[in-house]
Amino acid sequence: MDTSTQTLPDRDATQELGERIRQADAEGTPLHIIGGDTKAFYGRQVEGQALSTREHRGITTYDPVELIVSARAGTPLAELEATLAEQGQMLPFEPPHFGAGATVGGMVAAGLSGPRRPWAGAVRDFVLGIRMIDRHGRSLRFGGEVMKNVAGYDLSRLAVGAQGTLGLVAEVSLKVLPRPAARHGLRLPMSREEARQRLAEWGRRPLPISAAAWQDGALNLRLEGGAGSVAATRREFGGDDLEDDYWGSLRELHLPFFDGTDPRPLWRLSLPQRAQLDIEGLDEDAMLHDWAGAQRWLKSDLDAGTLRDGVTRAGGHATCLAPGAAEPFTPLAPPLVKYHQRLKAELDPHGIFNPGRLYGGL
Repeated sequence: MDTSTQTLPDRDATQELGERIRQADAEGTPLHIIGGDTKAFYGRQVEGQALSTREHRGITTYDPVELIVSARAGTPLAELEATLAEQGQMLPFEPPHFGAGATVGGMVAAGLSGPRRPWAGAVRDFVLGIRMIDRHGRSLRFGGEVMKNVAGYDLSRLAVGAQGTLGLVAEVSLKVLPRPAARHGLRLPMSREEARQRLAEWGRRPLPISAAAWQDGALNLRLEGGAGSVAATRREFGGDDLEDDYWGSLRELHLPFFDGTDPRPLWRLSLPQRAQLDIEGLDEDAMLHDWAGAQRWLKSDLDAGTLRDGVTRAGGHATCLAPGAAEPFTPLAPPLVKYHQRLKAELDPHGIFNPGRLYGGL
């Protein structure tokens, strides 16, 4: 049976997961933590004993008035979003699924955000607290269920994007927001440079823009907010209507730009919005510029070192999403390596949690 679509009952598997982890730590057995496995392509491959979170699932608390929800790691992301939608609410950071089986734990571990990220914030910005199972099998709580939490070591934020290398994220509490009253997509034909200038100008005004991507000679915009504000901006900007599923297809990497007919590696470049790249052989007009230019998608055979050097000079970093990439992420500077190693040694001295998923030795 396809477990990605199978409906399972809510269940607290903390005790079973804790016992598996405690035993693995005692034996020094590496664990490969798996949720829906929809983001297996993101990061380095892990050699270890599979530890599934799928049965540790369920929404544990939800307060629509306070805009707070908590869910266990194996809860399907689609189930959480459907529950929020019933109350007219959403996850503001618009996380990608990359498959029907995506889970809440995988969302936190990957730390990826969708097209709304520059205007609403990233996953980390909306995590209020987590419950993590440590190497001793203990269930520990970090953070809380309020936005202002300054007490203690904020491991809840560090766990976002850590790819499960610090411990098993068993439960997460999140801040949610109301869904916008109105939404409309626009396609405005213009050059990349004109789009850059327009976005800089519009950024100084209180306009209802919630997504902006330039590709193939056109700037695509999503307007969200009050009905009057969206309608007024549509009249001012003009342009053509954009198909409703464009932003979901971009978030899930389903646009034609990402299809498999081009065998070259797919790169994600994270940069300052207005950064100019000076890399020989790189054609920026052939790229897809998301996040108003802060996230740029590229299909290229350029040497990884050459590409990363140029992106680093521009103030960013480059991630390779090609399956099996030897170094998916930009190598860390030596001082950062030291901090990562010290944190890993403190939380996971035997290296059992997703060893090597982020960087070699971590």
